[in-house]
Amino acid sequence: MNRPKVYVAGIWQSPFGKLYDVTVPELLRRAAEGACADAGCEPAAVEVASVGAACPGTLNRQGLLAGLLAEVPGLAGKPIEAVENACASGGQAVLSVLWKLQLGLGDLGLAVGYERMRDAAGKMDGRHVGEVLGYFSHPDERDGKVFVFPHLFAEVMRDYMAAWDVSEEDLAHVAVTEYAHAAHNPDAQMRGVGLTLDQAMTLAGPNRYIVDGLPLKTFDCSQISDGAAGLLLATEAGLSRLGRSPADAVEIAGWGQATDPLAKDGRDVLRPAGAHAAMAAAYRRAGVAPADVDVAEVHDCFTVMGAIGVEVLGLAEPGRGAQYWVDGRASVTEAGDGNVPINTSGGLIAKGHPIGATGVAMLGWCARQLTGRVPAELQVPDAEVAATFNIGGPITASVCTVLRRG
Repeated sequence: MNRPKVYVAGIWQSPFGKLYDVTVPELLRRAAEGACADAGCEPAAVEVASVGAACPGTLNRQGLLAGLLAEVPGLAGKPIEAVENACASGGQAVLSVLWKLQLGLGDLGLAVGYERMRDAAGKMDGRHVGEVLGYFSHPDERDGKVFVFPHLFAEVMRDYMAAWDVSEEDLAHVAVTEYAHAAHNPDAQMRGVGLTLDQAMTLAGPNRYIVDGLPLKTFDCSQISDGAAGLLLATEAGLSRLGRSPADAVEIAGWGQATDPLAKDGRDVLRPAGAHAAMAAAYRRAGVAPADVDVAEVHDCFTVMGAIGVEVLGLAEPGRGAQYWVDGRASVTEAGDGNVPINTSGGLIAKGHPIGATGVAMLGWCARQLTGRVPAELQVPDAEVAATFNIGGPITASVCTVLRRG
């Protein structure tokens, strides 16, 4: 069966960080209307939609997000669904819409992702957030862990360092590089905050070890963020309705999705099988190889995932991902000559990580890179191919895409 190509026709993202008194319905409305406006259409033109979020019930006391999205003028009566795949919820929402378009259920589709993780005053209840995020782990791996996910990834960090003779300082280069990128991204949570290698390594002020006896420090961690993002996806017929041609848009040329067992124990999380399979599938569908990638966004919920993410992309051999950052190859200032800039948005560590918005925002940022719409300081020259790697849980759910300039 010949399935239609699907393109990113409209992009919207809120600032990530503290959104104060913006309500969930308002946040979804802004994402939907913003993505449609960027594509040059009204929400009424949308035929299918999906909204991704991880913690609406536990953090916002809100369910049935599809119904909230249907409150946007023009979306009532349309097929809309909510999807949850932990921190890969946003990427999953994009795939949900893409699949519907490829099945012939419409020519214009909307993918929205959001998370509200702070209160109306911008404050965050760390213990409550930690408990809620812990629900996305295996119940047998929670005992004795106050903050489940930092603890699990502190173990991953420890094991990665031991297996590959990598130091804490090596991994700190991930955060330092991303803070440098975020300085130029007006929507990044840490855009006004600088970070040197010495600061990342010094135990002082906010920087401390998260779990006694394990190497993860505060600056190794992503942000607790509010935020939303939206994409308007279109087939070629949909682009025609918008008065656009494929040359004006970015094709989602390849995708892959895979799920490993939820328990971390008993599997090789340093070489996550599902993640590698999903990335390989995305490359295969796009007809490209890692050497063809010009820019990428990976799911650096912790610095060790910045290293593993480079390896999943196929840009470094297992155990060599950290060195990619140490050598400066992930920096936008070193683009070209075989170097692929990673997380030019600032990544989850410095751009922010509103869980359900993350996967949608990754694709949106990459589409902007390919169309020359990011700040000049972050623009990768002549970029034609981009890749994204979005995960959920302890490297359990993986959603990968390859984008190509039309």
